[in-house]
Amino acid sequence: MIANPQARVFEALASLPRRQAIAFLAQTALSTTDLAGRFGMSAPAVSRHLAVLQRAGLVSAERQGQRVLYRLNRDVLLDALAGLASAVDGPLRRASQLARTPREAI
Repeated sequence: MIANPQARVFEALASLPRRQAIAFLAQTALSTTDLAGRFGMSAPAVSRHLAVLQRAGLVSAERQGQRVLYRLNRDVLLDALAGLASAVDGPLRRASQLARTPREAI
């Protein structure tokens, strides 16, 4: 089990169907049935993907009558991406600066 919330996000994003679901949910709230129709996969399969996204905090569910609508939690996604960019930016900047530093002749 992954304890780090950012790691959960990237684990959830490792699956193409989950990334596609996020792309659809970035535009509007959708039910499992709506997503299943867009993917051409069964509602239970979509439901399993949504459960992973929910555990990662990437989507939230809201019951509306008999339907459950899923929405993208943009802040969770953006925070994870910003954290990754920050973690990568420092080492890349240092490597870039080292590459430009003149070296002594041997």
